Amino acid sequence: MWWFQQGLSVLPAALVVWSAASFVFSYITAIVLHHVDPLLPYISDTGTIPPERCLFGIMLNISAFLGMATMYVRYKQVYALNPEKSKIIKLNKIGLTLGLMSCFGLCIIANFQKCILYYVHVLGACLTFGVGAIYMLVQTVLSYLMQPEVHSKDIFWIRLTVLLWCCSSIVSMFVSSVVLYSGLYGTNLVQKLHWDPQEEGYTAHIISTVSEWSLAFSFLSFFLTYIRDFQKISLRAVVSLHGQTLYNTPQSFGTDEQTLLVAGSI
Repeated sequence: MWWFQQGLSVLPAALVVWSAASFVFSYITAIVLHHVDPLLPYISDTGTIPPERCLFGIMLNISAFLGMATMYVRYKQVYALNPEKSKIIKLNKIGLTLGLMSCFGLCIIANFQKCILYYVHVLGACLTFGVGAIYMLVQTVLSYLMQPEVHSKDIFWIRLTVLLWCCSSIVSMFVSSVVLYSGLYGTNLVQKLHWDPQEEGYTAHIISTVSEWSLAFSFLSFFLTYIRDFQKISLRAVVSLHGQTLYNTPQSFGTDEQTLLVAGSI
């Protein structure tokens, strides 16, 4: 049995691989069609012009769905492991709420392009990465509280390291973006897809784009730490049958039978 066939480990793995592919495929398409510069454009710029915009949007919508599924399974796992610890249960609920908000922000990014509705797109980015960073913080704290009985110390330190990577990328991107869009280097830079290395503001632009790519992959890397945990989870569904047919007749309600359907480890 391969590692991704154990339990539900395929879920976080699929989230990371699919999301990374959505960035890479839209980037390659935009480069081939000369819509952006090859040297690290903004991720959002690679999903601004058709046809890469269509690819970017649909793939990120699927990523949002995978993210919600992953975060919900993580929520159920933590709850099952700590049914009597009120502090952990409260943090776990907060984490799920923050995670779902982050996934909603990803849907906004996917469907509201930067060059068309800039402020809506920025709102989506803040929800995805800003709220997402708080979600990472909550999960890191949960990992700390559950060690050493449930989590090893190693997984806590790994998640803390990824969290610090994410936070440093946010700070770097925020500072460089404020400098870039302050008006010192011209106006209407939001619509600008091609940059000349000799232009003023190019250094701030590159720092900002590098920080954005770093932020995106630090965010995805956090979910790689779920793979080992998810290997210990299997999925099954319980179906209650209230009749032998699907017709609404008195005879169909004569039997109340419960059938267990085991989907098995995915």
